Amino acid sequence: MAIQPVLIAGAWRPANDSATFQAANPATAQPLPEVFAVSRWEDCEAALEAAAAAAAVLRHAPPERLAAMLDRLAQRIESRGEELVETAHAETGLPKKPRLADVELPRTTDQLRQAAAAARDGSWAMATIDTRLNIRSCYRPLGPVCVFGPNNFPFAFNSVAGGDFAAAIAAGNPVIAKANTSHPATTRILAQEAHQAALESDLPPATVQLLYRTSHADGRRLVADPRGGATAYTGSRAAGLELKAAADAAGRPIYLELSSINPVVVLPGALAERSDKIAEEFTTSCLLGTGQFCTNPGLVVLLAGAKTDEFVEAVAARFRAAPAGTLLSAGVARNLSASVAQLADAGAQILVGGRPETTGGYRFANTLLKVAGEKFLAAPEKLQTEAFGNVSLFVVARDAAEVARVLDNLEGNLTGCVYSDTRGSDDGLYGTIAEHLRGRVGRLLNDKMPTGVAVSPAMNHGGPYPATGHPGFTAVGIPASLRRFAMLACYDNVRPHRLPPLLADRNPTGRAWRLIDGAWAQANVGG
Repeated sequence: MAIQPVLIAGAWRPANDSATFQAANPATAQPLPEVFAVSRWEDCEAALEAAAAAAAVLRHAPPERLAAMLDRLAQRIESRGEELVETAHAETGLPKKPRLADVELPRTTDQLRQAAAAARDGSWAMATIDTRLNIRSCYRPLGPVCVFGPNNFPFAFNSVAGGDFAAAIAAGNPVIAKANTSHPATTRILAQEAHQAALESDLPPATVQLLYRTSHADGRRLVADPRGGATAYTGSRAAGLELKAAADAAGRPIYLELSSINPVVVLPGALAERSDKIAEEFTTSCLLGTGQFCTNPGLVVLLAGAKTDEFVEAVAARFRAAPAGTLLSAGVARNLSASVAQLADAGAQILVGGRPETTGGYRFANTLLKVAGEKFLAAPEKLQTEAFGNVSLFVVARDAAEVARVLDNLEGNLTGCVYSDTRGSDDGLYGTIAEHLRGRVGRLLNDKMPTGVAVSPAMNHGGPYPATGHPGFTAVGIPASLRRFAMLACYDNVRPHRLPPLLADRNPTGRAWRLIDGAWAQANVGG
């Protein structure tokens, strides 16, 4: 059976493979026909060499070429949209419509075009000019970026064409993409189109390279290699921390999105005002995509009382009635079973579900658990185990002080939300607890579930550890996401003709915002 080639140094070629693998259709648990290589270090070495050479060229490439590539890639993806949707559906079990065709694919092309606009504009580089001392600085490309994509977003977070990829290219870096082994065929199609878009835009052939899989040891070696500029990783905490240890030991930047349970606090006034509406919103959010979102609401904090009891039962009834969706892989199903068992062992009561489904494919019953606040505080680490799937834990606290203690014992998360009475009866309580939540999350929401992540310049898709590896960066939100893959370069008394265009007296785009002598301006220096 033919083994799919890897993309290295501008050519699709046989891998230096030590093993092979096949993705499986999650809906049937049956292997898909295509066979992919587990590359040996020789492939990584060749990709690093080619990427380093490409980086030397891209460092001086006109931003318009980078933008043209991203725009062209968006067009090429749209031209193969139907094929991409079919392939991703077979590999992930995610619905063709609306999820893949109407939501995720347009989001992917939109963020590519937003990254293109940022590259053309140049403001992302934060050019700063001090004319009195003749010191100038801006962000410039860092070098080859390794992107490890997750299993749950085959387009929008794909290692080729996803948000990390778009940001790295827009900042002027080549990308070595490591496909997620759940959807290698989808990634191959995207890499074909990205490679062609780079060639059509007169960028180096090694601007985009693709490996499907490596050993864990070679993955650690790849992220630590001095020829690399940075790594972006989205996935499990265990694997991410292995890569982080290797990158940190070598002093190489790595940006991680790991685990998050996204706490939701529902205050008493909100339940008195609209309990059924909140129950419906929560159920929809928690079970959307079978709960396989990094922003899935995996923990809900409530204050004890009759209304809370009614709310819990209303949610439990909805969980019982809703069909269990398809999980992304056998590994996801195994880990979900293990996580639910750990929550139960730590003292959580299973109200609904708690077991694998026996029907075909990878499925787990919709699961709701409950624990008293005092029990949570007795084992907060175990009761924060991320159950990646259609599972959530309700924590019922005795009073506001116990709510605050629960929040104080949370690890870092991507999001946190507070539902309160729209008429103001919860305002005092909100003021008491909001600060306890604020420092634990990257994005604070009011009165809406956290599942959606808008591609907005103001978005923060990041947060304190272990949600991410660093609280100061975002994986979603252009232009901020670009700066992860750039270094701050300072020019002190450098002659005008030797400066990067963005730091010249003349604004090269006419649109870039630059900080000139303490004031943001789009004008030329002295203009």
